[in-house]
Amino acid sequence: MTNTLVLDVDGTLVDTNYHHAVAWFRAFRRFDITVPTWRLHRAIGMGGDKLVAAVAGDHVERERGDDLRQAWEAAFEPMLAEIRPLEGAHRLVAAALEQDFAVVLASSGKRHHVDHYLKLIDAVGLPSTSSDDVEETKPAPDLVEVALRKVDGGGRAVVIGDSVWDCDAARRAGLPVVCLRTGGFGEAELREHGASAVYEELDRLRADLTDLPMA
Repeated sequence: MTNTLVLDVDGTLVDTNYHHAVAWFRAFRRFDITVPTWRLHRAIGMGGDKLVAAVAGDHVERERGDDLRQAWEAAFEPMLAEIRPLEGAHRLVAAALEQDFAVVLASSGKRHHVDHYLKLIDAVGLPSTSSDDVEETKPAPDLVEVALRKVDGGGRAVVIGDSVWDCDAARRAGLPVVCLRTGGFGEAELREHGASAVYEELDRLRADLTDLPMA
């Protein structure tokens, strides 16, 4: 049986978290709502279906949720050309495949964003998820569960992410999680949310691929 790596994308393989925070800030300002960017950054990793209520309250979600998500997409779209893969992203994916892992990219992003990221890390053709695949995004476990169904691993699996929301989703799916600091979250809080190991960079994680916790 083949072991599976469930790889988060935003903040883990591509450097997008701060772009997302700025795009959300601009989206809220279009409706004269000011949410501090530090608070927005703390919510990045959640899907957009949950973020609005988390940072601005249920009443804003009820009144402006869909409008804000559309405004976020309009603000983020011009930034796509600025997005770059994180150092070691392609090497990690290539090494995992060479070591016979089943690799699936579990993103809650828009499908065309995910497709763009796959090109950036030379991973076109690998199975992947997007927000189109689930009704609930992270920290719900749905994306992890859908990702597992997209590969025929049949063995054990581990989630690799960068946020507390990745940790929560993995825990709810019954899987161990390993995290990167690349999304801007601290090691202590990632461990508090269940990360069994925290790495500063992808190349260090790649060196430990065969020693990752699996379940």
